Amino acid sequence: MGYSLSLEGQIANLVHPDALTRPIERARQESFILRRLASSLAAAAAAPLYLALHGAPTLLEALVFVWLIAPLGAIAFLSATGRLLAAEAISTFALIAAGLTAACGAGAADQTALAWLVLAPLDSIFTLNAVLVGLSGGFAILAVLALAAADALGFSGAPAGMASAAFFVAPALAYATAAAIGFVRLQVRRSSAEQLQAERFRVLIETVGELVVTHDRSGAVTSLSRNCQSLFGLPPGELMGRGFFEHVHVADRPAFLKAIADASHGAAPVHTTLRLRTSALVDRGAYAEPVFLWLDMRASRWSEDANAQRRGRPGEGAIAIFRDVTKAKLRQDELEAARASAEDASLSKDHFLANMSHELRTPLNSIIGFSEILSDAQLAPSDPAKQREYAAIIHQSGQHLLAVVNSILDLSKIRSGSFDLLPEPFSIGPLIDRCCEMVQLEAKEAGVELQRAYPEGLEDIIGDKRAFKQILINLLSNAVKFTPAKGSVSIGARLEGNSLLILVADTGIGINARDLARLGDPFFQVKASLDRPFEGTGLGLSIVSGLVGLQGGAIALASEPDKGTCVLVRLPVDCRRSIDKMRASVKIETIPRYCRGEDERDLFQQMMVKKIA
Repeated sequence: MGYSLSLEGQIANLVHPDALTRPIERARQESFILRRLASSLAAAAAAPLYLALHGAPTLLEALVFVWLIAPLGAIAFLSATGRLLAAEAISTFALIAAGLTAACGAGAADQTALAWLVLAPLDSIFTLNAVLVGLSGGFAILAVLALAAADALGFSGAPAGMASAAFFVAPALAYATAAAIGFVRLQVRRSSAEQLQAERFRVLIETVGELVVTHDRSGAVTSLSRNCQSLFGLPPGELMGRGFFEHVHVADRPAFLKAIADASHGAAPVHTTLRLRTSALVDRGAYAEPVFLWLDMRASRWSEDANAQRRGRPGEGAIAIFRDVTKAKLRQDELEAARASAEDASLSKDHFLANMSHELRTPLNSIIGFSEILSDAQLAPSDPAKQREYAAIIHQSGQHLLAVVNSILDLSKIRSGSFDLLPEPFSIGPLIDRCCEMVQLEAKEAGVELQRAYPEGLEDIIGDKRAFKQILINLLSNAVKFTPAKGSVSIGARLEGNSLLILVADTGIGINARDLARLGDPFFQVKASLDRPFEGTGLGLSIVSGLVGLQGGAIALASEPDKGTCVLVRLPVDCRRSIDKMRASVKIETIPRYCRGEDERDLFQQMMVKKIA
């Protein structure tokens, strides 16, 4: 085995460098070198045996050996120039010369040496050149006829009996030449037909826009169509061997290797979908992200041995067709997103109806009931204090209805993009104090301690004061509502670079991990406690996320059942730069862990570092 590999390496070293990148031409040159080396070395090896049996050779006999080892010169000529046809011609005519010399040297004793001339047209078949085959056969026939004519005319140097031998040798040479020419033409036509078929196949593949790749059983690429550059921007050399596997997305590599293995050993085609990394990059600011294309892969068994392929033997690998389905995949994702959005909208409508049945009916019933009592002389109480009490209930119910309607209208304006922002400079400290005073009564009635912390002399910020106030009130009201008696709610604020950080934390009932993903959905209410009724429409966080998004901010929330909730809002100090990039709402980043100490809150705040553009 080692000797065989060494011989192949030595032959490969004799191939002209230009042929090393062309598999067919390289194979033809290697075949010529191997044949000529074998014949020349056999002649050289036979020379000592001839000397032992016949003694010193004559001049013509020595010349025969010279002609037989002349192909070594043809090999050197091919290795230096790469001209295979010329090397084949040198070798063929050396064979004709060897046959003629042998016939002249043997004389009448051995006219069978002329049979060597038949090898000339047959040996030139490997050139696949009909002209060279015809010339070699023609020269051989002319040489035989020339010897026959010399014999007939009585030249002293001509072999005796050559005239009669020519009647048998010349027709044999003519037939061998005609057969060789016919074989060459057949091979040329077959090769042309195969090339035409291959060209049609290539044009078809390039027209359809699909990549055809052959793989061995390990998944390495052995060949691929030339349109990979135009399809994916990748040069063919980058995908050869293990290159294709390296470009497959890491998560899709097991499916790719399984498809190749199943196709290599199975009879049915194998279908899968995978992602392939292209040469394009997307600039993400701090880093560049590679672009992946979604490819539809269909693979079937493939073998270079057509007979083995027809007999259904295990193939050497698989041939796969890859089609770019990125646009279809994106459309499918968009349809899935639209379907999910429609389902969410339908669910929001159901939540809306369910909540409105309580939030609207209850105050409306109070308004209608107590107004009927006051309007009926028989039912109206005579005590003025009682009348004022009923009027106050009607007023409170109307205020509640107005708050519900305002919340719905505000959310509608935010979602439709018609919420007008009026940026103005204001102090955040006094605004926090005012919002705390507004929820102080509610907190006192619930037995909740309200705390505030912000540095003195906090610089003014530029933003929509009404939106800031609504954000703070919603967060504080939610925190107080979901905090049991003897609990605490704290609010803090500080500047960090070009951002304002607002932190609202409570020691309330917290939120289950399964409910965190739905926070911010309109009309969604957390039902973490069944023994405590919580009023509200479920619009508070939806409005907060919308107002934060309109001002170019971000929001994060950490919570744990029975441990409390911590909400962090990051807003730009000057929102005027963010109005052009405002969003109808911002996603609430959530983690299922409550922030207890300052260190943990610092880690929590790091979630927000890159949320402001």
